[in-house]
Amino acid sequence: MEFFLIIALAIIALSSWLYVLRKDSLFRFDLTKKKEEMDHKMYELAILKELGDRVGYSLDVKQIVDIITGSLHQFIEYSAVSYMLLEPEKVIFRVHLEKSVNRKFVNDIRNRMLGSLSALLDRDFKEDHVEEILSGAIIIDEVEEPVRSFFNIPIVIGGKVEGILTVAHTQAGLYKEDEMTILYKITNQASQAVTRLQEVVEAEQKKLNAMVESMTDGVFMTDLDYRIGVINPAAQKAIGLQDKDDITIFDFIDNLGGKFDIRGRLEESLKLNKTYASERVLLGDRFFQIFVSPVKSISEIGKEAILGGVVIFHDVTTEVELEKIRKDFTSMLVHELRSPLDGIKKISSLLVKKTLDPNSERYDEYIKMVYQNSSNMLDLVTDILDVAKLESENFEVNKEPVDIKDLAEERVSFYDVSAKNSNIKLSLMLSEGIPDNILVDSEGIKHALNNLISNALKFTRESGEVKVIVFPHREGEDLQVEARNAGYSLGEYIPIEKLAGKPALIVLISDNGFGIKESEMKNLFGKFKQLKQNAEVLKKQKGTGLGLVITKGIVEGHGGEIGAVSKEGEGTTFFFTLPLI
Repeated sequence: MEFFLIIALAIIALSSWLYVLRKDSLFRFDLTKKKEEMDHKMYELAILKELGDRVGYSLDVKQIVDIITGSLHQFIEYSAVSYMLLEPEKVIFRVHLEKSVNRKFVNDIRNRMLGSLSALLDRDFKEDHVEEILSGAIIIDEVEEPVRSFFNIPIVIGGKVEGILTVAHTQAGLYKEDEMTILYKITNQASQAVTRLQEVVEAEQKKLNAMVESMTDGVFMTDLDYRIGVINPAAQKAIGLQDKDDITIFDFIDNLGGKFDIRGRLEESLKLNKTYASERVLLGDRFFQIFVSPVKSISEIGKEAILGGVVIFHDVTTEVELEKIRKDFTSMLVHELRSPLDGIKKISSLLVKKTLDPNSERYDEYIKMVYQNSSNMLDLVTDILDVAKLESENFEVNKEPVDIKDLAEERVSFYDVSAKNSNIKLSLMLSEGIPDNILVDSEGIKHALNNLISNALKFTRESGEVKVIVFPHREGEDLQVEARNAGYSLGEYIPIEKLAGKPALIVLISDNGFGIKESEMKNLFGKFKQLKQNAEVLKKQKGTGLGLVITKGIVEGHGGEIGAVSKEGEGTTFFFTLPLI
């Protein structure tokens, strides 16, 4: 009995001891598992922090993958860790060997990764497009261990596969779900961060592109390898490549045709950190000044870094044309003043010497010449002063009651002699209903009629006709019908858009002369602008190019509108309005 009691107590003690041992074992296992989970979590946090600290706002996927692969040894064993990244013309294959393997091992990894990329992207990759980079342990062909453990993780940025991350080992069955899950998580979080940053950059890029595209100057930007990242339509137009996509620096080199060394200037600007400005360069029918400058960035520590270059094509055609116009005007002005001054000087010399008989016809002729020449110079100076007043907004219109019919008749009568000498018919057509008196600046309107009538005579052939037509526009009436009823016959629509519902006096000066080219219509009221005249017009007196500018200022000073319509070879009609309110 005692024996059985002892056995029973022993069994109970053994069971208790086994229970305690099992419990302790489970406790130790649980602690080990929790420690592994904690280690994995700490690694996960550490690698994500390192990515944040070292990558910052970088979009360099290669740098991100390098950080991940460089830290894997902290929580996972491997013989080799590698990645493949897609570039425009090649595939980067980087392998870091933790221990020596043979060439067949590396080739096996590469082929598996290429197969995975092909499956993911549904395209074939040739081995000669793969650029291999090895680091870590050396390859020893005598080591014959094959790849026994292997897994891939796709690198996806913005929904697009950019490459593959791979871990491989010579031991079989090494990688468990936990390790793969952590690596997937780290890679995915890094990819998501880059994707978000990429979206921000793309949004800013779109804003930049919209701003650059709206610029009138041609602009394009390059990186440090002279690859064009941003280009606007004005830059494409400058070199005649409006319809070409994927423009490179070589397109600019070819189309500039040796007129400007754009590659050399970019290289100089980036290396020496300086801005370059060219002389005027003629490209097609336009003149450009080309500016080349480095694009700089200031880091957090205040250090300046050059990111690329910017090239600006500034169109200076207008400035070149204006410069030519000013030179031509100066030349004309000197000529217009020199001739009458020379005549006055010579005649004055004769008068001073008293070699002329005061009672002779020649004496009176010389006196008239002095008067005429001085009057012409005074008119020229007055025109220049009037233009200066218009530009400074000090041009004054002194209105008073004027019979516009009498004023128009007097001006037509004045130019009738000149018209007859040129064998041109000059006529005045006054419509019914014209008020006896309207408030205008009589000298200003006289000046306007002088300019327009003299121009019409100048640009009309011999045996041609010039009409001065004056008619009132009544509220609610059709202006075009009123013009035809008053005798306007050129057949062109008169674009006086501001007269809707507003009574006004309309003055038309219409000729059947040479007409004006459509390309020159925009220059009619430009300062110092003169039309390209044919030989027949050049026989007549040339003007200063100020008449229409002054006329426009006079009319607009009255609150009126001025314009012209023309058909080349058929004639021109100038019109202006004077409000009757």
